[in-house]
Amino acid sequence: MPEQDSPGLFIHSAAQLITPELLDRVSGPKLMLRIIPDGAVLIEDGQIASVGITEAVRRDGRAGAAVTLDASNCVIAPGFVDSHTHLVFAANRHEEYEMRIRGASYESIAALGGGIRNSVRRLRSVEEDELFEAARQRCTRFLEYGTTTIEAKSGYGLDLENELKILRIIARLNEDPEVSLEIIPTFLGAHEVPDEFRDHPTKYVDLICEQMLPRVTEDQLATFCDVFCEAGVFTVEQSRRILIAAQSFGLKLKIHADQLSHSGGARLAVELGAISADHLEHIKEDEVALLAESKVVATLLPGAAFHLGTNQFAPARRLLDAGALVALATDFNPGTSPTVSMQVILSIAGSSLWMTPSESFAAATLGGACALGCQHRMGSIQEGKQADLVIFEVNDYRLVPYHYGMNSVRAVIKKGQLLFDHQKRG
Repeated sequence: MPEQDSPGLFIHSAAQLITPELLDRVSGPKLMLRIIPDGAVLIEDGQIASVGITEAVRRDGRAGAAVTLDASNCVIAPGFVDSHTHLVFAANRHEEYEMRIRGASYESIAALGGGIRNSVRRLRSVEEDELFEAARQRCTRFLEYGTTTIEAKSGYGLDLENELKILRIIARLNEDPEVSLEIIPTFLGAHEVPDEFRDHPTKYVDLICEQMLPRVTEDQLATFCDVFCEAGVFTVEQSRRILIAAQSFGLKLKIHADQLSHSGGARLAVELGAISADHLEHIKEDEVALLAESKVVATLLPGAAFHLGTNQFAPARRLLDAGALVALATDFNPGTSPTVSMQVILSIAGSSLWMTPSESFAAATLGGACALGCQHRMGSIQEGKQADLVIFEVNDYRLVPYHYGMNSVRAVIKKGQLLFDHQKRG
């Protein structure tokens, strides 16, 4: 998507402008939220040129030549950075949702061939163009709910051909001029052991290391490599082998860690210097301290625990109090967290993780950017950063998670371009 040329855009008179800041501390909170009453931001050439109180920004000589947008009684915030999604899939799994309501566990459904393996069988039977079109429509949904950047994983192919197919779709979405959402690709060939390797999981690990990783990196289709380190999926030893191989090919590391049981994934993330450890519902107390002392971002995905009905949520309060850098993400996927709404995730983070609105907003914006290694260019409203912004039609940012299930987005700006403004249309 081309960035905006002059004239710039001057958004002014917001009830609040909120922006997180990353604190350089040995201990204590790593993120804080700065709140500017009567806030304004000036955008030029796709970047943030000035930010502050409206009259101060208005005095900038460049503001007079810019297109103006009145944000009275609204909140200006950074666009959400959703650092954990499974964007490309063939079909929903609502039948499994009903099975869980009737008492079946996630593990029992998976043992019957459901879960991830269900999504794999469906995706393998669908042509690339059909998958691309469905994913493109989902990109629009993300933007409508205030998300301007996502990470997107493969992992529903589980063979060379179909894993490459998913990653090619992500690359096509990034090149499509009609797709404004920014997508950062992750290779997740180690999402599950496919049906054809159920009795020989080591041979599937061989396939990942010896065939998939070379092709993924040769074609430059991924930035990260992820592994589902979990009992019955990939052991710590298997995960370590895959991730070390991925590092040798130049990929950065992420880990699905300690989601359904205590797997040792968080400890492995610290050992290998992964950029993030995701889920963490079952980490132990000593691992909370270990994460807090490391540079690994603790990415929490409360939508999955909520949708699965487990009531086993990650210990966000302990992680934050220990000084860990925390991100929030949707875990958007067809089986365990079928939502694109980071606003819903903020609500769950408040009610089930005991995160304050300021903590959750910071985690869902700058925290997510840190979990993708792109905090230098997005995640906060700061001069010189990419102009990815959301205007919420509320006069206090706390009302966004307070109104759970509602979409409070009025307007979205990506790289300085105003994608839509519901108030102007109305």
